[in-house]
Amino acid sequence: MPVRTDPGQSRSQSVVLRNARILDVESGELGAPRTVVARDGRIAEISESSRTVADAVEIDLGGLTVLPGLIDAHAHVTQASGDFNEILSWTPSYHAARTARVMHQMLLRGFTLVRDMGGADTGLSRAVEERLVTGPRLKAGGPIFAPTGGHVLTKVCDGEVDLRRALRAEFRDGADHAKLTLSGGVVSKMRLEALGFSDAEVVAAVDEARLAHRYIAAHVYTAEAVSRALRLGVRTIEHGNLLDGECIDLFLEKGAFYVPTLATYWAILSGASGHGLDPVKKAAVEEIFERGIESLAKASAAGVRIGYGTDLHGAGLAHQLEEFRLRARVQTPLEVLRSATLVGADIVGEGGKAGVVAEGGYADLIAVEGDPLADIGVLADGRSLKLILSDGDPVPIP
Repeated sequence: MPVRTDPGQSRSQSVVLRNARILDVESGELGAPRTVVARDGRIAEISESSRTVADAVEIDLGGLTVLPGLIDAHAHVTQASGDFNEILSWTPSYHAARTARVMHQMLLRGFTLVRDMGGADTGLSRAVEERLVTGPRLKAGGPIFAPTGGHVLTKVCDGEVDLRRALRAEFRDGADHAKLTLSGGVVSKMRLEALGFSDAEVVAAVDEARLAHRYIAAHVYTAEAVSRALRLGVRTIEHGNLLDGECIDLFLEKGAFYVPTLATYWAILSGASGHGLDPVKKAAVEEIFERGIESLAKASAAGVRIGYGTDLHGAGLAHQLEEFRLRARVQTPLEVLRSATLVGADIVGEGGKAGVVAEGGYADLIAVEGDPLADIGVLADGRSLKLILSDGDPVPIP
């Protein structure tokens, strides 16, 4: 299991980055070389100072571009296999070991914070916080909640009382959010156009989240399902490949977030996920993929707040950065980068701390060779990544 060099111990050493050209993801401006001092997991100073910092690790970046660590707002850290039946056969200890490896690999791609959307519990978040494993900061929501007959790898709940009881238990144990299956899906036995849970059940879930100062995310595809979820108080829409004008208006009216997950369809269609498809299923996935790109373009043009999500499983996890390239078909590199930093931080309630390079913010940074605003490939191919700072620690890159 990958561990830090000081597992279980607190940070003890400052890190000084010299000659760091900071990319401001809000303005899109690339600044002159600066000195960045990280201490106790936070950015303590950004200046032009060349003074020596006592007992600090000094790293000269030689003009590399520094930007916030990336945020994947729809990840599945516990799904190291694309075969869900295989996952169900794993013992808890083996599952934990596989998950730790997945999280370490995500960090090595530059993701310093991930929001797990089904499977991860707060024990994993605690293990990262206590520095027992090397991985991104983790926002865990526990299981996916579904009604009888809906989706896979879920906790089945039927009725308002059943759902409230299950959500109260998760929020009591520290879940950051809860995800409900409100429509069918690509890998679901429920028809894509079918709706999951009654209106009363969804309202009850939203109410429980409100009481716990948490929020509800929804797995939805069709315009009908998206609009319904937003009207009932859902805060983040996952997938949402079939948006229409009413959906867009409701996103803006409710101040909700949209988290497309194009990479997962790309991985299936390209064979990167390891899944084989019959011609009929492949055509359906191709349609969903293309409509997803169209929906992203509509939402982006309208000013909807869009997070970066991937929804990858098994072998597909290796392609977590491909989402940058896919979104760049209809968005500017800066828009995509903001999704993976500023918007992602707002989604998980860490605005001003994550997703920025600023004094007082988390010392979660990456440094790349080149300008990602001129070439999205600087981020998408991963080869330009030269430094990862996670919670103030330099992470060795193989």
